Amino acid sequence: MDIIKLKPLSVCATNSYIVAGKQGNAVLVDAPDNAEYILGELDSRKLKLKKILLTHGHFDHIGAVSELAERTDCEVLIHEADLLNLSDINRSLATHFGLSELRSYYDAISFKDGDIISLDELQFRVLHTPGHTSGSVCFIIDDAMFSGDTLFARSIGRTDMPDGDTMKMLQSLRKLAELDVDYTIYPGHMSQTNLDDEKRYNPYMRG
Repeated sequence: MDIIKLKPLSVCATNSYIVAGKQGNAVLVDAPDNAEYILGELDSRKLKLKKILLTHGHFDHIGAVSELAERTDCEVLIHEADLLNLSDINRSLATHFGLSELRSYYDAISFKDGDIISLDELQFRVLHTPGHTSGSVCFIIDDAMFSGDTLFARSIGRTDMPDGDTMKMLQSLRKLAELDVDYTIYPGHMSQTNLDDEKRYNPYMRG
């Protein structure tokens, strides 16, 4: 398994990641913007995009979904609670941030907590971590965790926007704190970290 961090995309400098399997097939974790750039990164590595896994349904994580799906025929997967965000510009918060254009997508597959999403030898476990949105999740594969906007290096995602919930976020952080593996954390914004360090030094997890 290879994990390739793409350059930050969208007005929110959002992280996205290509996870490549041994057979040249790939999963994209979040699709912030700039489908052309993402496809170029895949092509340069001779990878075929088969699935897009979305950590949640905010505009800065889904902006390139429709074009990527159209051009690659890949599957798009998102938690059932955020499914409508892909087709509703208001739910995605695009209009909240003054963005009037976001291509809707209607053919996503929904998943729920505990589901396993497979591609060849790759197996992603879904950990539902609401708080930033109702359908926020982390994806766990081997010793890696893609934490979306749930957990950042020494910080967490906002809960003060529509569909945010501080109490649910605290419950989700407790769920992460109970994990006994020191996962490498690939967050939706900012730099990479690891779970043991966040348990020790992240004030939101310590609290």
